[in-house]
Amino acid sequence: MIFKRIDHMEIVPSNPEATIDFYVNSLGFSIKSRIEVKMPPMREVIYLELGDTVMEIIGADDPNPKSEALWEVGYRGIALEVGDMNEAVNFLQSKGVAITREPVDLGDSFRAEIRDPDGLIIELRQWK
Repeated sequence: MIFKRIDHMEIVPSNPEATIDFYVNSLGFSIKSRIEVKMPPMREVIYLELGDTVMEIIGADDPNPKSEALWEVGYRGIALEVGDMNEAVNFLQSKGVAITREPVDLGDSFRAEIRDPDGLIIELRQWK
């Protein structure tokens, strides 16, 4: 097989520390590594892990704000599989995380949404 899996995804947050705090303390990611980068406007690259997936947080000087257009071309969000939707929703709410789309039953799964500190979509999915 030529292509094996998605190795990682990248995001450029407006505030890397707030983003790291959210993904680590609200969603259970762990910091794999932090690397200072001297390639302006890039300052730092932080790798966060969750299970066998990796997210790369890129700290950059003055990134442009995210567009508010819901249906623009580009990556729209990520999806996290959860074991129990009610447990996940209750846990997130206890951490002060707003549920932006309440759970719905799609027949083969339950689906809900939250947003990260920059408003990036994070889908929650419980497969039946």
